[in-house]
Amino acid sequence: MDRLAGIQEFVTVVDAGGFSAAADKLHLSRSAIGKTVARLETRLGVRLCHRTTRNFKLTSDGHAFYEHCVRVLAAVDAAENSVTPDKGEPAGRMRISVPVLFGRRCVAPVVYDLARQYPKLRFDMSFTDRPVDLIEEGYDLAVRNAALPDSAVLTARRIARQRMTICASPSYLASHGTPACMEDIASHDAIVYGREGSTRPWLFPDSKGGSYAAPTRNRIVLDDLEAAADAAASGLALAWLPCWLIRDRVLDGSLVGVLPDIEPLVFDTYAIWPKAPFMPARLRILIDALVARLPGLTGTNGEIKSSG
Repeated sequence: MDRLAGIQEFVTVVDAGGFSAAADKLHLSRSAIGKTVARLETRLGVRLCHRTTRNFKLTSDGHAFYEHCVRVLAAVDAAENSVTPDKGEPAGRMRISVPVLFGRRCVAPVVYDLARQYPKLRFDMSFTDRPVDLIEEGYDLAVRNAALPDSAVLTARRIARQRMTICASPSYLASHGTPACMEDIASHDAIVYGREGSTRPWLFPDSKGGSYAAPTRNRIVLDDLEAAADAAASGLALAWLPCWLIRDRVLDGSLVGVLPDIEPLVFDTYAIWPKAPFMPARLRILIDALVARLPGLTGTNGEIKSSG
C-alpha cells in the first residue's frame, strides 16, 4: 500500500479551501478528488473534514493530520532537492511566524520580493509577538528576537542585529537641552516600551560583557514601538528605539540621535525552523534572503549613527 496516497490531494484541498478549487489546481475532476480523500479517510479510520456542496471544514483530526502531512511533503521535497538540486525553481508553501512590527517593516518586504521572483512559492505569514510552537502549530520557520534555547527538535541561524539608540526630536532638545552623558538621562522625560505592567529598561553594554540599565524618568509608557517613535518625533520626550525603526525619521530630520559616543546595545534576531534530514530549497532561499536584507549582518537597513 502507498502510504502517501491521497496526502497531496488532501493538503491541496485544505490549502485551496475546498474540493472544486483543489480540482482546478490538480487538473482533476471534483469527484476524483473527493473519492481520493474518502479513500484516505477509510484507510485512516477517521473523518478528516466535513463537506457539503458549498462548505468545507476540517475536523480536529483533520487539523492534526494536515499539519503532519505538510511536514511530510516538505521532507519529500527536501529529499528530492538533495539529489536533484537544479531541477527547477523553488516551489511550495511556507508557513512563517514573525514579530508584528519587525515582521511588517523588515521581514515582509523580503518575503514579497521572493514571491515576485519565484511565482511557484506560496507564503502563509502570521504576525504575532507570541512565541509559537513550530512543531505543534505547523510552522516552517519563525523569526524571533531572542536566541534559541537548547533544543533537540529546532535549529536556528542569526539573521539580523538590531542596534538600539536614544533619540529625540530637535524641538524637544531645543526646549530641554541635549544630554551630555548617561547620567543626564535621568533628568529628562522618557518614552518607554511596556506591556502587562512591566517596562523595558534602556540597556547598554558594560565593560564586563554584560549590560546595565540607564536611569529613566518614565513619563509615557506604550506597548507599540511605532507609537513610541511617533511620540518622540512629536517632541514629547526621549526614546530608546531600534535604528531600523527610526531610520526614515532621522533622514527627514524629525528625530536625531542622542549620546553618539555611547556604545549601543545590539539585539540578535534569529530564524528558527524544525530540524530535518534535508532542508527544502525554498526554506534555504528564504533564510539566505533574510540574512542578506535584514539589518546589521551585511551593513544594510538601519545602520544609523547617533548625532547630537
